[in-house]
Amino acid sequence: MDPDRDLEELTRDQLVAEVKRLREGIRAHRDSTGHDLCWHHPNLWGLLPERVTPDVAVPPWPKFLRGCLRYREALERELPNAPKADFEYDKGET
Repeated sequence: MDPDRDLEELTRDQLVAEVKRLREGIRAHRDSTGHDLCWHHPNLWGLLPERVTPDVAVPPWPKFLRGCLRYREALERELPNAPKADFEYDKGET
């Protein structure tokens, strides 16, 4: 089954509204910064019409942390002049 078939039934105005909604979600994801870059983004996935519970597999800590380091190193290579957000992550969670 085509997961995008529902689009064929929408009017032009509905399609424009859907594109704007999707762009808003993509921009929110794109504009994430600081520690928010490290989190999975269920709000982004929630923009899709099909409702699924993602089957998230979490690597063991050492492999997870190596992946974090590679991600940060890639940011340094690709955005070497990006401002540094020098603060600890703390949202009151323990």
